Amino acid sequence: MMEHTEQEGRRPANDGPKAAARNRAALVAAAREIFAEHGLEAPLSAIARRAGVGQGVLYRHFPDRTAAVAAVLEENVRQVEQAADAEGATFADVLGVLTWHLAESAAFIGLLHADRAGSRSGIRAHAMVLSERVERALRSHLPDSHRLSAANDLVLAVAMVSAAVIGPTRGERELRALAAWRLLDVEVGPVRAFGG
Repeated sequence: MMEHTEQEGRRPANDGPKAAARNRAALVAAAREIFAEHGLEAPLSAIARRAGVGQGVLYRHFPDRTAAVAAVLEENVRQVEQAADAEGATFADVLGVLTWHLAESAAFIGLLHADRAGSRSGIRAHAMVLSERVERALRSHLPDSHRLSAANDLVLAVAMVSAAVIGPTRGERELRALAAWRLLDVEVGPVRAFGG
């Protein structure tokens, strides 16, 4: 009796939910990169190609551009929250993760300027909730005596820094963000994705 071996051209076994979770994670990572490189109007087909999946898989997870942007924003906010919840985290550490997302994700900058979301109230309301979650994560480590502890100073500082995050490359955007924090005399920890 012949033993079954994987033959060339044979389709791999369907991994079901494991494959779906992998595909979704790959799509979110690809969407973050594509939106950062080409803006929010980048073709969705570029996201599918970067993730290594077909467009059918893309549309199964994200039926439209708004859903893809929302997934990137949610992941960004989740990472900021995870950084805030990490044992021994400091305000500077959480700010480092936030700054990484500012330099990495054009969509994230839009979130922090949610009042510009226009007349689409559903998108604006969702963006406001996510923005409040970012503020809550930052405030959880903000010492009472910190220069940004007054009423709206933290939100204003983040908006000011995010407005300064421009440039054609991720490296340039990070340098501008760090320069803006320096001008505000605010210490920032390592600029990295959470867990990175």
